[in-house]
Amino acid sequence: MPGFKSNLVSLHEDVINDTSDLNEMKISDEKGSVEKRTMTLIEKNGYHDSVYMNAAKIFQGIHTEKSKDKILVRYGDGSVTPMVTFKDEYSQRVSYGLAFNALKYQDLLEEMLLDSCVYPCHSIPEELTSLLVVMLYDLQDRKFRPRGVFDEEEPVPEVRKIECYLYRFKTKLAAALARCRIKHDALSIENLLPEAIREQQQRTSALPLYVWINTFKISLEDVFGDLKNKGFTRVQSVSDFDCYTYCMDQHCPDVLVFPSSVKEELLNLDLFADCKLLLQDKSRSLAVHSAQALLNTGDDIIVAHVGSPLTIAHMSALTIRNTSNIFVCGVKSSAKADELGNLFSHMECKNIRLLHEDFTEIGSTDPRLENVRVILLLPQCSGLGVGNPIDFIVNEHGDAGFLRDFFRGSVSEDKLNVLAERQLNELMHAMKFNKVQAIVYCTCSLYPEENELVVKKALESEVLEENKVQPYRLIPPIFSTCSNSVASTEIFFKIEPSEVCSGCFLAVLEREKESPENMSDEDILARAAAKGLLDGTLAEKSKKKKKKQPKVTQRRRNIAGAEFLHHQTLSNIKAELSVSKAVSNIQLRSMNGTNCRVELKKSLHPLSDAALPGAPKYTVQDRQTLARKARTERKRMETKTVDIVFPSAVAPHTPHGNSPKTSSQHCCHAAKAAGGRMFPPPKVVKPAVPRAVGDRMFPLPKVVKPAVPSHPRPWM
Repeated sequence: MPGFKSNLVSLHEDVINDTSDLNEMKISDEKGSVEKRTMTLIEKNGYHDSVYMNAAKIFQGIHTEKSKDKILVRYGDGSVTPMVTFKDEYSQRVSYGLAFNALKYQDLLEEMLLDSCVYPCHSIPEELTSLLVVMLYDLQDRKFRPRGVFDEEEPVPEVRKIECYLYRFKTKLAAALARCRIKHDALSIENLLPEAIREQQQRTSALPLYVWINTFKISLEDVFGDLKNKGFTRVQSVSDFDCYTYCMDQHCPDVLVFPSSVKEELLNLDLFADCKLLLQDKSRSLAVHSAQALLNTGDDIIVAHVGSPLTIAHMSALTIRNTSNIFVCGVKSSAKADELGNLFSHMECKNIRLLHEDFTEIGSTDPRLENVRVILLLPQCSGLGVGNPIDFIVNEHGDAGFLRDFFRGSVSEDKLNVLAERQLNELMHAMKFNKVQAIVYCTCSLYPEENELVVKKALESEVLEENKVQPYRLIPPIFSTCSNSVASTEIFFKIEPSEVCSGCFLAVLEREKESPENMSDEDILARAAAKGLLDGTLAEKSKKKKKKQPKVTQRRRNIAGAEFLHHQTLSNIKAELSVSKAVSNIQLRSMNGTNCRVELKKSLHPLSDAALPGAPKYTVQDRQTLARKARTERKRMETKTVDIVFPSAVAPHTPHGNSPKTSSQHCCHAAKAAGGRMFPPPKVVKPAVPRAVGDRMFPLPKVVKPAVPSHPRPWM
């Protein structure tokens, strides 16, 4: 026993005195640069009184409730969620951090209070137990040293009372902590956590920092130059990280990746202070780039939720060249609108429009959204795939209950069903906008109920409704035309949480494309301009023409369709005549019964309209049938080498080079097209005398495949 007590005393002294003085570490870069940095390890001095009060309120709502027979520490009535008000983002971040740490170490902190006989205390009501636990965690985190003095804020009596009480029993509390560590053979309190929580903390601490470039304020080349002047070295990938290094993201060309070890120094750079670089989770950048890749020039986009203002600003930076407007839903109060307006103004975003209605409250025919073609849907989700829960809550305005779910690693079935139903309703509402051509759906969830199942149910519901517009289909996401990523072949894009990236789910729904004949000239020019196929002058003209062009009436569309059908029929007849002449010419070379192999290419001398009288006499119904079948066949017919086989027969020689008169009953050929099927030649009425063919190549006719001939085939 004496030896055991001496061990306790020595360990207790280690706990009290285990604080490091202010240190300076000199770190040089890989090239041995003369310039060296000084990284200061700042001693923890505690927080303002308001931070402790806010953290206690948060912990009151998320602490682990135990069964009645195991309750030893009581937290009062938690039925009413107290209101939490934060002075700034820093106080919000540290308040949630304190509450989350108190949740993780709740069992340890309660054991310390009971073992040291500090709890229960009649002078401290149950309603202040949450404050007691939160401040106890901070006290042991400071190695039981007194808190720094903060004179700039008005003191909170409850905080000062709990602080004095704990500091009076600091020796007993330190001894209780030492006994607990000896009992569990733990070198630190982190070793007292479950293995799953420890692995989760390791992933969070090692997670790289993803930063996107605000191209409103700075170019990519200027960022590279500034970082080089600061001593940062660019490497190829995350695996090459070594202290002051960074690399380009493989999916998003305007996103840089930094090691987590340089976070504090990175955030102190002028690039961050001036909003030239913005720190945000990669999943949001993936969603933004996927939506931007679907936009044409002049197309608008809806962001269905306010979420993080950084996501909206990133979308603005990517779409400014497309002259697109971004409509943000759910900005309820004027105070929130002013806050967002000031932020976007500071970031120089100019194409953002705020809407006070929720997304599901906006009608699909709202005139403000007439030019919207893409919807970015980032619904509220369980969020268990995120790497840093505190950043997620602060940036996405999540509720404190997410910390409890994240700590447990699961979500209750009831909550999951509520989330999935809400997500399905929002996605189905997005599909009601008839002019919208694509929807990007993104979550940070790991549950199929919030991901694949929601998308599949929405698509099934669309089929049941039988809308007159083109239906949606799933396509692989396209993040950027200049991205270094390999093209994805998976319909759903999923990333599992790891030490390199947070987890996310991404799906892109796009309307099936209309046939070219149903598209207006303005739409075709707009798409070409958006893809960079037109020069600046033509792109500007197409844009102006699209704006000035009035709506086309249904009658004009019918006339245009009839004209297209007429031209298509003429083209089919020309193609048939070209093939007929080709067959007749090839017959001259096949008199000896040899087989010919001809690769079909575009005709050098297409027939004019004057040559049409020699064509077969088609009725109007025949021409319309041929045109419809030709359009269907053109979608699936591939250009292939054609094998033309002739029978072993010698035709009589005729003078003056005229071709022999061969009827379709004595001369048959077979064209091997797609699928290896055999087709007869088109009917020809006295074709014109062809010139010598030689090795001339012929185009594949855009004609429908006739039925297999019923006449005998002597060569078979």
